[in-house]
Amino acid sequence: MNTTAHAAPDRGEDMTTETATTVYEVTGMTCGHCEGAVSSEISEIAGVSSVKAVAATGQVTVVSDAPLDEADVRAAVDEAGYELVGVSKV
Repeated sequence: MNTTAHAAPDRGEDMTTETATTVYEVTGMTCGHCEGAVSSEISEIAGVSSVKAVAATGQVTVVSDAPLDEADVRAAVDEAGYELVGVSKV
């Protein structure tokens, strides 16, 4: 006889996960290496779940658990050797 108790899920709990998507405009990216450098630095910020940098457009799309502090993103982009010049929420 199995006597292990299992807790019933709380049906009143909201199980949806909110995410924030932000598009950053970054200057200086010209190639795949640039995209990788920017993506790598931004992905180290706590709460970031995905980063997609596109050199051709200068856009970096970041999905995170919550809105990010722009100063943290700016510092990450600077660390990669590029410049953050604009932000737009999606």
